[in-house]
Amino acid sequence: MPQMMKAIRIDNPGPLPRLTLAEEQRPKPTGAEILVKVEAAALNRADLLQAQGRYPAPQGASSILGLEAAGTVAELGPDAREWQRGDRVCVLLAGGGYAQYCLADEGSALPVPKDFSMLEAAALPEAYFTVWTNIIDRAHLAQGETLLVHGGSSGIGTTAIALFAALGHSVLTTAGTDEKCALCERLGASRAINYNEEDFVRAVKDATAGKGVDVILDMVGGAYIAKNLQALAVNGRLVNIAYQSGSKAEIDFLKVMLRRLTITGSTLRIRSTAEKRQIRDSLKERVWPLLESGRLKPVIDKVFRLQDAGAAHARMAAGVHAGKIILSLEDL
Repeated sequence: MPQMMKAIRIDNPGPLPRLTLAEEQRPKPTGAEILVKVEAAALNRADLLQAQGRYPAPQGASSILGLEAAGTVAELGPDAREWQRGDRVCVLLAGGGYAQYCLADEGSALPVPKDFSMLEAAALPEAYFTVWTNIIDRAHLAQGETLLVHGGSSGIGTTAIALFAALGHSVLTTAGTDEKCALCERLGASRAINYNEEDFVRAVKDATAGKGVDVILDMVGGAYIAKNLQALAVNGRLVNIAYQSGSKAEIDFLKVMLRRLTITGSTLRIRSTAEKRQIRDSLKERVWPLLESGRLKPVIDKVFRLQDAGAAHARMAAGVHAGKIILSLEDL
C-alpha cells in the first residue's frame, strides 16, 4: 500500500478558494477506525464553507474536504470488528473524503446497497444521516403527519422527499424553478411550491385545508424562520439544519406558546462517534432495506473528476444543481 496519496488541497482559503490536487501522507487507522480506499466522494455545502475558511474541521478530524465517500475497506484499526478488508462501504466522515484514502469510524460505515454503483453509494451517508436524525430523532415525525421540506431539489431535499414519501407521509416542498418542482413531484412530493412565484405559507395552508404541516425541515433560515412558524400546525415542529439566509430572526413567541410549537436544530459533523453509530443503526434497520429493494435511489446531478473539485464547487455555489454532485476517483 502506498505511503502517499492524492488529495484535494485548499491553497488559499477565502472568498475565492483554489482547490488543487496534491500529494498527502496516507492516514493510518487507529482504534475502531477503518481505512477506506475511496472510489467516489460527494459534495456538501459545508465543503464550500470550509474552503472559504468559514467552517473549520472539528478538532482531531482531517483538514481535507469531504464529509462522505464510498469505496472498499483497505485496512482495519486494532479495535475494528465490524468490517473486513475488501468490504464495499459508504462512510460518513468528519473530513477527508476528497482523497484516495480516508479514515472512518467503523460505526459510521454502511454497506453499499445491492446493485448500487460507488458513485450512487457516495451520495447516501451525509444526506440520510442528516435527514433521519433531524426529522425522526429531533422532530419526531409520526405516522400520518405531514412534512414540509425546503430546498427540495438539493441533495438533502431529494433524499427527504423520496424517503418520507416511501414511508407513507404526505410531503410538501419548495424549489426555485418549475423544472425543480417537477423533479420533486416525481420523487413523491404531493405539492411542490415554486417559491419565486408563490408564497409558501399560503400554498401550505391551501394544501392542508388550513391546518398547516406537522414538521418543517429548513436550511434557509432568515426570513423563512418566522414564516415557517406560520406554516406549522398546532403542536408543529421546526428543525433547522442550516441558515443560508442568516441565523437571526424576530419571532413572536406568544404565538409559539399558544400553538405549542417546537423550534429546534442540529449539526451532524461534531457529534460523537457513539451518536453517529446510533443513527447508523437506525438507518441500517429502517432505511437500507428500501435502498436494497430498489425503492429508493439517490438523485445524481453531475459527476466530476476529483481533480476538477473546483468546478464542482462552482456548480454547487451557483445553485443550478438538482440532487447530489459527485467526485469520481476512477482515473487517478
